[in-house]
Amino acid sequence: MVSAGGVAMRLVADVTRCVGAGQCVLTDAAMFDQDDADGTVVLRVDTVPAAAQAAAAEAVALCPGQALALVPEERAP
Repeated sequence: MVSAGGVAMRLVADVTRCVGAGQCVLTDAAMFDQDDADGTVVLRVDTVPAAAQAAAAEAVALCPGQALALVPEERAP
């Protein structure tokens, strides 16, 4: 994803905070999945495609365990 400022964004998941509710998967199954064993979040993408910006932000906002974050992509100098 590229924000208005031109910065690429990536998803980060903290599986220790994930409660397995699946709201992220319901928001965008192309970006998120759930572990078959315990239902915790599995990221299908690292860098968020520009077209998926709104869905990624919605998934972060809906996460009941606050296990997801959308952060600027760090680029090597």
